[in-house]
This record gives sequence, structure tokens and C-alpha cells, in this order.
Amino acid sequence: MIPSGPGQDFESFQAEAIDLIDRLPMLKHSEWIERSLSTIVQMAGEELDRLDWKIISSSLRDMEKAFQMFYPYRHVRKIVIFGSARVSPTSPEYLMARDFGRAIAQQGFMVITGGGGGIMQAGNEGATAERSFGLNIQLPFEQGSNPFIAGDRKVINFKYFFTRKLFFLRESDALALFPGGFGTLDEAFECLTLTQTGKFGPAPLVLLDRPGGDYWLDWNTFVQKQLRGRGLISADDRSLYTITDDINVACEAIASFYLVYHSCRYVDGKLVLRLKSQLSDENVDRLNTDFSDIVVTGKIEKSKAFPAEAADETFDLPRLVLHFNQRDAGRLYQLIGTINQMGAASPAAAHPEQK
Repeated sequence: MIPSGPGQDFESFQAEAIDLIDRLPMLKHSEWIERSLSTIVQMAGEELDRLDWKIISSSLRDMEKAFQMFYPYRHVRKIVIFGSARVSPTSPEYLMARDFGRAIAQQGFMVITGGGGGIMQAGNEGATAERSFGLNIQLPFEQGSNPFIAGDRKVINFKYFFTRKLFFLRESDALALFPGGFGTLDEAFECLTLTQTGKFGPAPLVLLDRPGGDYWLDWNTFVQKQLRGRGLISADDRSLYTITDDINVACEAIASFYLVYHSCRYVDGKLVLRLKSQLSDENVDRLNTDFSDIVVTGKIEKSKAFPAEAADETFDLPRLVLHFNQRDAGRLYQLIGTINQMGAASPAAAHPEQK
């Protein structure tokens, strides 16, 4: 057992620590538990300030609460909704976010918001507390959770922004951004940065506006003129996000991303794409013809799971393996889109909300 809190009796903590070490070889993830304990032991022997230890302790407690909350829902795909906390419940943006939350929940997905007001409240209202989460932040001037998620067991109050942001991205299978202020734009650019550098996703990023709105269209004008126009991003990076004022288009952009594609990881320097159904040899040949530009060496090949994936729940899924150049993220999204089109008729494609 992990100690219950900072006020726990030292002798009880000592007994639990000794018991954990004794049981360590038999635990499922003993390698990673040992690494974590070893890091704590190493830091304990270093000159760290009291504030350093408060940060370590509080961030670990943030993560422990979040891991425990999300674990029962690990097989359901989740959509993070970002946007302004300042919009009123009668605004077109609020109503759009509410209706989007309802539509995506009806498809079987779950919704994650920051738990506050405005667009966050709209997402929780639409999805309902049963199908949504609230990741709140402890601030001296921040109001509590919105009434549509307050008191639910799927609400967490994080101490730190960085641990909160970690779980927004770790648990999300897609992101839906509505108009907002600096924070919303920060989330948009951070998600694109992490996607482009391979630290997040691949996952759909949908930018929604009220019907006829131009918030994201103006944003995209800036991106295309100042970033793409100066050669700071590639033309294919436009494939990383979808701009729309239509809820049906937004839902389709998310669901279609997971028709065949399941997830990915790197093993021995190779990108492993896990699929929900096998592609034909002819389709794989077509992928090699159309996407040879992002393969550094060799070609795109079918594969079974690697030994390093033995403990993974996706072990039985078919795979495609390639030496991806780790640079052309937009082209990788185009590859995933083509794979989904090729296997769209497969029975496995009927439940994109499951993982």
C-alpha cells in the first residue's frame, strides 16, 4: 500500500515500505516501480530545498489521483474541449459547445473539460456528468466546478497547471477547441507543437466556431501567411487540424480518425501503427507508392507485435511498421487518413469510440 498521507505514523510507513520492497519482484510493473523508487532515493541524498520536495510530493499526489480516476475508463476514447471561460450560457459559442458535447457523447465518446465555466461548462452540460470529466485547478480567485460536473467522482482539483495539462493530453484521443483567449490559443499551439515533434498523438485536432464565425478562419489566415508563407511550417501541416462551424463535420473528423487506426508507438527506432483490422497486400503496396517520401529506409510493412509490446493490451492487433522520418507530421496524418479509408468497411470500424 502507498502511504495514506503526510501525517501517517512513521512506523506504519516504514512497515509498508519494507513490505513493498519485499513484494517488488512479484509486482506486474516491478521494473518501473523500482525505477521510480530509485529516483526518490537518489533525490533524498541530494541537496534539495523544502519547496523542491513540496513540488515533488504534490505533483505525485496530483498524478496518483488522476491515474486512479481515469483507469476504469481506459478503453473509452475521450475528447478534450477547450475554450473561453467567459462566454455566457446564451452565446452561440456556448450553445455550439453544448451541442457538440451532447453529439460526441451520443456516439459513445467521453468528454474532458477544465471543469469551470463558459465553454467548459457547456461541454459538461452537453455530455452530462455521466459521460464527462472535470480537471479543475486550485486558484485563489477561481470558482468551483460548474454545476453540471460539481460533486461527481470524475472531478479532480489539481494543484499544478503542469500536472493538469499532462492529463489533458495523456487521456485525450482528440481535442476540440472553441474560441477563447490566450489560454485557448496556448492550448492550440502547444498541441500542434507536441504533435509536430511527436510528443503527442497522432490525434484529431478540431477547431470549432459558431455558424458563420471567423475566429479560427482568421487564426488560420495568420498561420498560413506568417508561418507557411515564410517557410516556417510545411504545406502538409494543414492536415494536422480541421476548421469547421458544423458539429457533424467535427464529429466525423474525430470518428473517422479511429475507423482502422488504433494507436502507435516507437520500437527500436521504427514507428509501429496498430490497426483494428488487417489491410490487404494491395493496399500496403499502394501506401508504399503514395507515402515513400516519409520512409527513411526500407518500406511500410505488415507486422505482428514486437517482443517489447508483450505486456501491451494491443498485442493481438495487426500492425504496419515503417522507418518514419519523424519530421513530416502532416504527411503522417494523411497516411493515417488513407489507412482509415482503406478499411472503412471492416466490422471493426463500427466502434471508433472504443480502444
